[in-house]
Amino acid sequence: MACRIRKTRRELFPLPGGEGQGEGKTCGPITPLTMRRFSQRSHLVTLSEINITPLLDLAFVLLIIFIITTPLLEQGLELKLPQGGKPDRPLRKEDFRTVEISARGYYLFDGRRLTLPQVQRELAKDSRSNPNLAVFIRADKGTPFDDVFQVTDVCANLGVKVSFRSEPRENKR
Repeated sequence: MACRIRKTRRELFPLPGGEGQGEGKTCGPITPLTMRRFSQRSHLVTLSEINITPLLDLAFVLLIIFIITTPLLEQGLELKLPQGGKPDRPLRKEDFRTVEISARGYYLFDGRRLTLPQVQRELAKDSRSNPNLAVFIRADKGTPFDDVFQVTDVCANLGVKVSFRSEPRENKR
């Protein structure tokens, strides 16, 4: 009774010792033991091969995102500060605010573009909560003095200390 319909699992994946090998002849039914060996063998193969390509893709995407966004974190006006003054002494971050004034009269208060009345409100709120508040004023060389004076006048009325920022002079000795 040798009929060849299709190859059996035993013929495709022979057991050690040559059982079940032949030219289209079946040597009996496939037993659950044979099926279990096959499924265990393939199951172990898939567990031993962990694909790390998606993890590397994710790591590179995050790296690119951080590289692109890091320069955007520090924004300010492009200013040419006058030279003079002493180097800064260390201060606590909570004790000072920075007001930048461009040559066109734009105000930036701690990196946010505000109008002069908005700057005044923010300084009033901060001076009530912190009596040691100081304001760093960074103004471009070409800024009209009136714009700088407006900010110093606001600070004087609130009792806030003012410090003008400049580029340090080079010593020519």
